[in-house]
Amino acid sequence: MDRGVVFFILSRLAFAAGLALVFPFLLALYQSDPAGGFALAAALSFLAGGLLRAKSHFPKYIITPKEGTAIVALGWIMTSFLYAIPYAASGILPPVDSLVESISGLTGTGATVIINLEIIPKSYLFYRAMTHWLGGLGIIVIFVALIPQKSRGAASMVNAESTGPTTSRALPRIKEMSRALFCVYLIFTAACSTSYLLLGMEPLDALCHAFATIATGGFSTWNDSTAHYNSPALQLTIVFFMTIASANFGVYVAAWQKGLRVFLKDTEFRVYLCIVGIAALLMGAHLAWQGLLPLPAALQQALFHASSILSTTGFVSYDFETWPSFDKMILLILMMIGGCAGSTTGGIKVTRIILLFKSTKALLMQRLHPHAFIHVRSNGFNYPSDVLVSVYGFFFIYITAGFFWAALLMADGLAMVDAIGVSFSTMSNVGPAFGLFGATGTYAPLPMMSKIIVCCSMLFGRLECFTLMAIFIPNFWKKGGW
Repeated sequence: MDRGVVFFILSRLAFAAGLALVFPFLLALYQSDPAGGFALAAALSFLAGGLLRAKSHFPKYIITPKEGTAIVALGWIMTSFLYAIPYAASGILPPVDSLVESISGLTGTGATVIINLEIIPKSYLFYRAMTHWLGGLGIIVIFVALIPQKSRGAASMVNAESTGPTTSRALPRIKEMSRALFCVYLIFTAACSTSYLLLGMEPLDALCHAFATIATGGFSTWNDSTAHYNSPALQLTIVFFMTIASANFGVYVAAWQKGLRVFLKDTEFRVYLCIVGIAALLMGAHLAWQGLLPLPAALQQALFHASSILSTTGFVSYDFETWPSFDKMILLILMMIGGCAGSTTGGIKVTRIILLFKSTKALLMQRLHPHAFIHVRSNGFNYPSDVLVSVYGFFFIYITAGFFWAALLMADGLAMVDAIGVSFSTMSNVGPAFGLFGATGTYAPLPMMSKIIVCCSMLFGRLECFTLMAIFIPNFWKKGGW
């Protein structure tokens, strides 16, 4: 472990985090909002960058996977604390609540502890949405795309931050790939915000909701989320953009180069669409059968929430806490599955679900044919055994961690249903859970210790467990091998 290299990259990341605060600072000045919180956070970011730079050295060699893991884990923790400062310094939230809001924004969870959004200054609502956008694609991916790198090995950082197993990159160089992903991200954000403007949103609201949609985060500028607009056309538009943000962004880059058929042939995205469709039909039919909504309205609300929960965006257009247990169980399953690998979504990821089913089928076939050599194939790619082992390992850790956080939350006083909902919602970076913390609730009533627990859960979920778990292994920090 070359700690000097880690400190050097972290110093540049701290400087970049401080520069990003210029945008909400200028908006605060324009809106005559309190701007001191942004100025203090930027100053402390630059100070942290300077202190880290003093302890670093110029990286002449390639960044190893160990150093890349340390940079990503520590970078996310550092940025989370720095971006909590504006909330606390402005008096909007107390310190622990500020950290919850910061991590929820950066991880794309969208679980808020602000009880009344409509009295919050506009510049801070923009800032909340901006943290979604920075963390959605990944602060390291954006950092690699925009900041010139003086060392090799950026792939080690990007791989430690990336979500889900992927088979290949559309571009050979990680710098080029990061820039291409950022361009796609920027184009989708611009198209989304323009669409919202045309459908009647105010410019700032349109931009904030576009940030939250494309980053699949879910922070809104209204207490009742997207239900505030009561517009079926807007709901369908949000469904469209949540869906495209749930696909592997690398596939968009490949389609840009080779044509649309690359995207249309993507197995994972086709399965994702099937899951949305089946869930929407089941919930819509059940809601209509139970007499809660007319069939057209039931299908519309079911489609919106199936898309919102599976994409882990967490926008709400109806209080699904009033729905029967059958429908809430479907939402819980969708919450755990999540979107596609390489997207801005959370959850287990559709690719892993496909591989779990196919590898289980392969194991059953091998029981019948012990001497057969059976490939696990998906999307035209044969997955090696080490990838399948990592898929099973992640699934085990995800389920174990989900119940572990739930147990801690119950020990802190939460009811079992509330604790399980909050645990898996934060692990999957969804936001709304069930019960007291459902569609119309906030995380403000959580006890202090529970708020710290959900901070850990959100970070573990966003970095897919392994990256954060690695830094707690004592041998990780020793020089040389593990």
